[in-house]
Amino acid sequence: MKSSHERNESTQNIAQRIEKRLWQYSSSGNVVKRWLLEIISWIISALCMGTIIGILLYYQNDKLPRIPGGLTLNAIIAVLSKVASAALLLPASEALGQLKWSWFQGDSKKMWDFEIFDNASRGPWGSFLLLIRTKGKTLAALGAAVTLLSLALDPFFQQVVTFPDRWTLQGRSSITIATHYSPNVGKQLVAGKRIIPQDADFTAVATKFFYDNGTESVPFGNGTRADIPLSCPTSNCTWPAYETLGVCSACEDVSQLLTFSCLTTRLEWIANLTGPGANVIYPNGTVCGYFFNATSAKPMLMSGYRVDTNDSTGGEALLMRALPLITNPSRLPLFGGSINFKHVRNPIADFVIASAADGSASVYRNETPVAHECVLSWCVKTIRSSYYWANYNEDVIEKFINNTAGPYPWVPVKSGSTIDIFYPQNITIDAPSNNHNTSNNTREDYGVGNTTAFAAIGVFDEFFPSFLTAANASAEPFLRYRIQQNLLPKSRDLTNNPWRASNNITQHMERLATALTNVVRSSSGKTQVLGTAFSMETYVEVRWEWLALPLAVLLLSLVFLASTVMKSSREKDRVGVWKTSALATLLYGLPDDMQKKITSSTAVGTPRAKAKELKIKMLPKFGWRISGNIFSPMPPKVKPNPPPPGWI
Repeated sequence: MKSSHERNESTQNIAQRIEKRLWQYSSSGNVVKRWLLEIISWIISALCMGTIIGILLYYQNDKLPRIPGGLTLNAIIAVLSKVASAALLLPASEALGQLKWSWFQGDSKKMWDFEIFDNASRGPWGSFLLLIRTKGKTLAALGAAVTLLSLALDPFFQQVVTFPDRWTLQGRSSITIATHYSPNVGKQLVAGKRIIPQDADFTAVATKFFYDNGTESVPFGNGTRADIPLSCPTSNCTWPAYETLGVCSACEDVSQLLTFSCLTTRLEWIANLTGPGANVIYPNGTVCGYFFNATSAKPMLMSGYRVDTNDSTGGEALLMRALPLITNPSRLPLFGGSINFKHVRNPIADFVIASAADGSASVYRNETPVAHECVLSWCVKTIRSSYYWANYNEDVIEKFINNTAGPYPWVPVKSGSTIDIFYPQNITIDAPSNNHNTSNNTREDYGVGNTTAFAAIGVFDEFFPSFLTAANASAEPFLRYRIQQNLLPKSRDLTNNPWRASNNITQHMERLATALTNVVRSSSGKTQVLGTAFSMETYVEVRWEWLALPLAVLLLSLVFLASTVMKSSREKDRVGVWKTSALATLLYGLPDDMQKKITSSTAVGTPRAKAKELKIKMLPKFGWRISGNIFSPMPPKVKPNPPPPGWI
């Protein structure tokens, strides 16, 4: 048969067995065994924090990981941080419970302190009160601080890791450039004679700038579509600086060259001319305004009005004139040719455009018009491009124009009774840069064939020369254009005149040059430059400074636990390792007569109020002893050998 001891052992549940084993450890003479559970708990907390640090080191500056099971990095850190903070509370709580018994060794302390210590071992409010009670000067205050600081561990762990979005290299992108421009313009015959037609692509773009503000960007998603072919497989692409053949523009103010005068001269600008443009049909008349070459035999009115009429509102006014500095069709320099751009070899167009500053009214007030000389020419552009969230952007870093001197490009050739004009020069631009977008870094000249150059120049014959005139001060102005030999001129109104002096003509020309450059880069002879494509990826970023508090609390808890272990070892003969045990409180309760006095007396309030005044201390092997007499007028019993005054 089983003994009664064996039967009791078998009937104990697992919780009782664990408690019994822990009590045996607490009663052991081995220091490590007495504090084994607290040491293990601290080690668990340290391991959890170490695991968090290891995970963060592994994933730092890496892409957001995909963890099996659908777990997230935040969830793993939250679980580990919760275990770490909970594991730290056990050694702090048990050590505070042990210091509760040490507090009442030596001098007597208020009975109220027992409850403060007990509450401190159970939660933050008691720890706060204990800090105030001890003024932060005792070992127990360190344990109370550890308990309070442990409350902030979870928020600090949550702040350690963030997940910023970063652009990550994903692959290649491409953008088009051109080294040569040679569109297929085809062949045309007039009366059996071959002519070179205008460049259709140049014409389509330039016409929009002649009579309006030019080409408008096409909306594409949240941005605008690029005007050149490019390939960007993601939403962010960049390209290294590259060179491409293109068109450049430049403008200079030449208003100082205009002279006001009233002269009788040829009126080739008036609106009612209907002939084919031969000089013989131009009438003469007296005009007042601003002239080019006012003192020469053939002065050129740039802005002014007729004065040889009987119109009371004023004669017909010339509001704007676009004057090419080369004649058509003979292609001879006009007034000596270019004024400010003689160094530019093979220009596409070189012209002066003058306009009244404030419409018809300023013409009749004899106000000085604004005049600019502008030039368009072939060039090599160094560009840096980017494509970001459907918005294409490019910056022109450098421009190179061929300034090498050479023979006049137009050559007259007599054919029977007529003289044909040829453009025999091929245009070659040898840019000084060594970076010509080639893999072997070899130099490659940029250029345009003579036929292509001729076709491009012919596009601008439609608008240069042209005149903007008004019949009188209140009349609507009309543009007279396409003034060429054997062609009837045309007239039209301009709803939006981009050449007016109030507009920025220099910027208008720059936009025209950019649009024509895009035509060149989109032609059949284009090549590609490779760039990089980036996409947005979520990364792990660790802010290590937020680990300062958790690691500090871990270190402080270790110091506190170690200090408590050493203190309890020194007090082993006076205080047992009871920690937060409720059994010790029951075993070492107050004497029965004192319990009766505290609970039965009504003169001094509740037992809690009395505990704030009553002083007690723990004596080795004797339990609690009470000092002070707070129960007057209850007379003490007189004994033959009374204790010293003040002790019961």
